[in-house]
Amino acid sequence: MIKKAKILSVFALILAGLMLTSVSGFAAQKNDYEQIPISIEGELLGDGKALLINEITYMPLRKLAETVRPDAKITYNDRTKTATVSYGDTKITVTTGLRYISVNGRYFYGKSPVQNVNGSLYVPIRPLAKALGFDVKWDAATRSVNLVRESWSIADAESFYNADELYWLSRIIEAEAGGEILEGKIAVGNVVLNRVADKRYPNTIYGVIFDFKNGIQFTPAYTGTIYNTPSAESIAAAKMCLEGYEIIDGVLFFFNPRIATTNWISKNRPFAGRIGLHDFYY
Repeated sequence: MIKKAKILSVFALILAGLMLTSVSGFAAQKNDYEQIPISIEGELLGDGKALLINEITYMPLRKLAETVRPDAKITYNDRTKTATVSYGDTKITVTTGLRYISVNGRYFYGKSPVQNVNGSLYVPIRPLAKALGFDVKWDAATRSVNLVRESWSIADAESFYNADELYWLSRIIEAEAGGEILEGKIAVGNVVLNRVADKRYPNTIYGVIFDFKNGIQFTPAYTGTIYNTPSAESIAAAKMCLEGYEIIDGVLFFFNPRIATTNWISKNRPFAGRIGLHDFYY
């Protein structure tokens, strides 16, 4: 069963799209953030305070990793701006400027990019906490964060993802949105999974993609471009969709108004939002 997690409102999504072109080189500077206390199982984490940057809670990667996993080994590649945290059979990869982190081949979406703050790598706390086996509890009254242990290990990609689902979902994302930003790729995947969950459509990813009885939503299945090899980001987007991340909740339709040969969707379905070249509808 695929769980859904609401990630962005339509308005926040549009804003995020406008900011994406400059985000990869961003480094938060002094006074760009608010320091907030963070606790682990109710115990205050010394001087490892979280930062609130643009209303997103960030945590220093090294401090949190070494606190909850004393056996962790952390390396950094300055050329790729990538940090790797390794312990036991777990490998976490974090890259400055990306909106996701990878854990044993799985991908966790973070809404905002990994940032360099005064020389330290800071990561949105929710994907990092999930990677380390914690749930995040935000206390609005005290403006503080508490991490609660959920598990000691994270299933790897091979055991977590269904290979057939990942195969077809990554290919339709590539065929429909290969040139779009990451959020556009995830949103296309959301349409597929929302249809799988809707009783009006087939109940498998393959069935939805090749569903011609309800009209042709996915033209690559008809033209054959569905069989093209997906990019690394399209595969990552498919994995994030299968993790339950959703950009616009409940979307069932999308199209590119600049090349569409029919306007049936825009005339008959409620508009949800625009990401890149695609308009999405409920």
